Amino acid sequence: MGTDTRVALSSTSSDDAIREVVTSWVEANVPEAWRKAAPHGRAEIRRVRPRAEYDAWYPTFADSGLAVATWPVEYLGLDLTVEQARVAESILAPFNLGRLNPLGLNSAAPALFAHGTDAQRLRYLPPMVRNEEKWCQLLSEPGAGSDLASLAMRAVRDGDEWVLNGQKVWTTWAHFSEFAVCLARSDPTRKKRDGLTYFIVDLSWPGVDVRPLRHIGGEVDFNEVFLDEVRVPDSNRIGAAGDGWRVAGSSLAGERQMVSGSGSGGVDRIGGAGADVLLARAQAVGRAADAVVRQRLMSAYSEERVRDWTNQRVRATVRAGGTPGPAASIGKVHQGTLNQRLQLLAADLLGVHATAWPAGADYPDQMPLEVKGMLRSRANTIEGGTTEVNKNILGERVLGLPREPDPWADKPWEEIPRS
Repeated sequence: MGTDTRVALSSTSSDDAIREVVTSWVEANVPEAWRKAAPHGRAEIRRVRPRAEYDAWYPTFADSGLAVATWPVEYLGLDLTVEQARVAESILAPFNLGRLNPLGLNSAAPALFAHGTDAQRLRYLPPMVRNEEKWCQLLSEPGAGSDLASLAMRAVRDGDEWVLNGQKVWTTWAHFSEFAVCLARSDPTRKKRDGLTYFIVDLSWPGVDVRPLRHIGGEVDFNEVFLDEVRVPDSNRIGAAGDGWRVAGSSLAGERQMVSGSGSGGVDRIGGAGADVLLARAQAVGRAADAVVRQRLMSAYSEERVRDWTNQRVRATVRAGGTPGPAASIGKVHQGTLNQRLQLLAADLLGVHATAWPAGADYPDQMPLEVKGMLRSRANTIEGGTTEVNKNILGERVLGLPREPDPWADKPWEEIPRS
């Protein structure tokens, strides 16, 4: 673990000290070209900061403690309070120092903090923060998407190991991940939510087969993953056997929060844009005076503000040591449809250029970024739990409405009809 760039801050540091220390750290460690680009916005930062260059520099940020400032020191945090972290973030924000390894930090880490052992946290969290070991999550299956608890992947105990067999699908970024959290059925004689166990799976183990799935925009984000007689040490189990549904809840809440922000679902990476950027584009193409365009822009701008305030409340809960919980579904439901409207407007502003472009050997490279963003955004209401499922969560756990009737709720999983 590197320590040369660690900032000298703690829970006793004053706000002024935090501002001074973080400002000094930025001046000493953030490359000059990035700092000069900061006043000109994220697009200019990305122009002068290639992704490979940011990846190589990123451990410097992680080792400072600022990447996960509220985490304990032993896991590369600083033990700062939520309020202190906000002060530090106010200095860092202009430089767009995005946290890498999002599925690790937002999905695996919450489960490890809430249900993992000290040994697991010490082994996996520091390299996760430094982006040295990337993570994904093996959850959805061909017959268990919206109803995740009906999953069929089996986990059979064999001494000090578990043997996993089955298929997962729509696994984001599995093709360049080293580890995954995996939910599997360890007891088919119990109710579907009671017979599940949560594991850490090393994707390099024998029997793991990752197969990329190319989506409508021509790129690969998702994968199907087959596990054939994969032997998992019991030390890689997170939480108690049979308690996997509760453990997975920590990951799912973190994922919903992750995909409820601006540019969720990868669209920011491939051309996603907020209302401010779309306004500038409308002005550039001479459509800002169009009454319909202006109305669509104003509607998007207003909804972005509402989404941001909601997400701030959820993030404050997380930074205070809590979990996103069901409230994360509010941002997830709102952002899914909002981002689709934003991406569609971005494509609409291109006019005829959004419907045809020069032919090329590799069509994704020729496709306008706005069109890629629009096509990719169609997944926003599916990934991280469908909008329909998240509305059920809001109704039942936030609004206190009765659960939908389920005639199979008290039956063993092995007796439930499945496709």
